[in-house]
Amino acid sequence: MEMEARVRDSFERQGLMHHLGAQLTEIAPGRVHIILPSRPEVTQQHGYFHAGATSAIADSAGGYAAYTLFPEDSSVLTVEYKINLLAPAEGTHLEAIGTVLKAGRTLTICRLEVYAIQPTNRTLTATGQQTLIRIDKRPER
Repeated sequence: MEMEARVRDSFERQGLMHHLGAQLTEIAPGRVHIILPSRPEVTQQHGYFHAGATSAIADSAGGYAAYTLFPEDSSVLTVEYKINLLAPAEGTHLEAIGTVLKAGRTLTICRLEVYAIQPTNRTLTATGQQTLIRIDKRPER
């Protein structure tokens, strides 16, 4: 199965991304974009995007960025990630970008960025770094 189809197929099986309303928008080797439209279910008490929703799409964007570089008969799991929330996230949607910084045989390191998109501007609202593990000979279910 080609890389893009494998990533899309896996993303479709992600219950949390479906529950949040997140959408996979760009896939390239070592880089994935996910958007999350604004709606009341993903906000906190002040109307900003909830940090949990922001973190979830960042984690998935990084995970899928790593997965684009993995062999077909493998899977990916997050080992750890650190995220810094830089500004309140408000706008029409969020865009998370995961980018592979270093792909290793077992561990892969990704940069995570989340932007709040408004009609007239794009604001970096969160940034982070993530470590993922490749599990060989264990395709996804």
